[in-house]
Amino acid sequence: MMIYIWPLIILGIMGLLLAVALTLSNHFLEVKEDPRIDVVESLLPGINCGACGTPGCRAFAEGIVKGEIKQVSRCRPGNAEKNYNPIIEYLKDHPNEDGTVIDVRI
Repeated sequence: MMIYIWPLIILGIMGLLLAVALTLSNHFLEVKEDPRIDVVESLLPGINCGACGTPGCRAFAEGIVKGEIKQVSRCRPGNAEKNYNPIIEYLKDHPNEDGTVIDVRI
């Protein structure tokens, strides 16, 4: 009978140790991303055409939030009323952590 219990005990201990390892790695290796990237991406047309020079709308939004892209009008399918002006207004209302406003223009 003991021959059947030891494998269950060993597998239970291994499962518990791996669960703890996964929980700790999830906590310490978490990638923190600026939440403004999601909002700026949602304000873009979402076509992912690459006409702006980036691989898609997500990369374009990251460039805008990081301050690498200064002109929102690089997004060819977008327009001023629906896309550009809301992005500029949003970034004025939500500055960086140090309080500086991202300088973007049409």
